[in-house]
Amino acid sequence: MDAQQLESLRQRLNEERERLTANQDDMQVGQSDEELEDFGATNHPADAATDMFLRERNITLNENTNDIVAEIDAALERIDNGTYGICERTGEPIAVERLEALPYARYSIEGQRLVEQESGL
Repeated sequence: MDAQQLESLRQRLNEERERLTANQDDMQVGQSDEELEDFGATNHPADAATDMFLRERNITLNENTNDIVAEIDAALERIDNGTYGICERTGEPIAVERLEALPYARYSIEGQRLVEQESGL
């Protein structure tokens, strides 16, 4: 991988991180203690179920976003320390095409397969 490709991937990672954290700020997760105390007491049961579903969905989406942001941060750190693009499982280079598709990939295709086999996926 040449310096231009590496810089392009760094830029994509930074843009994706910025996009994810901006979207995360837009999503409401919490409710005030007062809202939680009255939860279901004044609403129709279907409204209460919808509210609960939306709250749980937003919590899950925020958790997923946090996981991806952590992976992006780890990829940026690997760029800084010179290990970006090297499979953490096999030690072999990760194909540029894979990094273009998933810039925060830790593993080559073969390494990912091995990791999934070991974890029983």
